[in-house]
Amino acid sequence: MSRKRIVLLLIVLLVVDQVVKIWVKTNMALDQSFTVFPNWFFIRFIENPGAAFGFQLGGSYGKLILSVFRLAAIAALGYYLAVLLRKKAPTGVLVGFTLIFAGAVGNVIDSAFYGLLFSESTFTGVATFLPEGGGYAGFLHGKVVDMLYFPLFSGVYPSWLPWVGGEPFLFFSPIFNLADSYISVGIIYMLLFQRKFFK
Repeated sequence: MSRKRIVLLLIVLLVVDQVVKIWVKTNMALDQSFTVFPNWFFIRFIENPGAAFGFQLGGSYGKLILSVFRLAAIAALGYYLAVLLRKKAPTGVLVGFTLIFAGAVGNVIDSAFYGLLFSESTFTGVATFLPEGGGYAGFLHGKVVDMLYFPLFSGVYPSWLPWVGGEPFLFFSPIFNLADSYISVGIIYMLLFQRKFFK
C-alpha cells in the first residue's frame, strides 16, 4: 500500500470518528440514548475521564500522566508505521497498524482538546462548541466521548460458579466509540490474519 493511501485512510478514519463524537457531544445530554436496532444496538452518550473501560489515575496529575502516556504511545506507533512504510510491509500489516494508530489519535484528540473547545456536558443539557466563558477543562484534561452500546444478551451466571454464581450479567456492557473500535479491530485483525508478520 502506498504512503498516500495510508494517509488517506488515516484521515478518513479520524474525520468519521470526530464527526460522530462532535455530533453526540453537541446534540445529546449525558446518559441520553436512542435506539438504532431494538434490544441490541443503542447510541448512549457517556464521557470517559480516563483510559479504556474507565481506567483512571486519581486527580489532575493522574489525568495528565495518562494523557502523556497516550502521546508517547502515539509517537511510538507513528514512528513504527513510518518504518513499515519505508520497508514496504504487506498491505494487511499497514492497514492493521493504521487502524490502531487512528484509534489512538482519535481518543487523544478528545482528551487534549475537548476540554478547551466545549462546555461541560450535563444530564440536563447539551454542550456548546466554543462557549463564551471557555471550555470545561484545560489542555490534556478533557474527557473522551463514548456512545456505542451493544447489550446483546443478559442472563444469570450458573449457581456453581465461584464468586459470581447466581448473579445477573449483561453482555456486552461497555460503552465505547469508533476510535476504540479501530484499535480493537486492528489488534484482532493483526493477531488472526498477520501472524507471520510477528514471526
